[in-house]
Amino acid sequence: MVGIVALLWLIELADRTVFVALDPPQGLDDDGIVPRSLEGLGGILWAPMLHGGFEHLASNTVPLLVFGFLVLAGGLGQFIAVTAVIWIVSGVGTWLIGSPGSTIGASGIIFGWFAFLLVRGFFARSAAQIVVAVVLFLIYGGLLLGVFPSNPGISWQAHLCGAIGGVLAARMTVAADRRRTGPSDTPAVP
Repeated sequence: MVGIVALLWLIELADRTVFVALDPPQGLDDDGIVPRSLEGLGGILWAPMLHGGFEHLASNTVPLLVFGFLVLAGGLGQFIAVTAVIWIVSGVGTWLIGSPGSTIGASGIIFGWFAFLLVRGFFARSAAQIVVAVVLFLIYGGLLLGVFPSNPGISWQAHLCGAIGGVLAARMTVAADRRRTGPSDTPAVP
């Protein structure tokens, strides 16, 4: 995770020094998701790696590290699959319902990982994962307000779609685990 975050900082450093000089004043910031436009589709791939300055990236760094490490604790394969689902759902969802302009930043991934970590234990009926979810909710629960419109400069749509992607990824992960290991001995709660 530290390597991924370091890469994001290198990309932002290059954006603020090299790319802003080549394409003033925005640099790579215009290469994000531009809703409902063909040219904006490419942003689905790049938007989570681009940020609107060092302050924007700094605000994403701690949640990226915390949530990323916790998702990675399930194994590299799970981390890649969960991140891919969230990345695609967040990106496509933002492209479909986002506000005009370029949407950039890793917040969709962050909200997706957070939602994944909050609901996976309930889908899996795992007491340990539910405890992790409760602790995360107590510490970061206020983050969930970000899925509602508030600040015009913040894409609540990316947050919401990322969270939806996280719930979907949790459901898919638990279903895949059950196919691999068989059904749980824990009876369903009515």
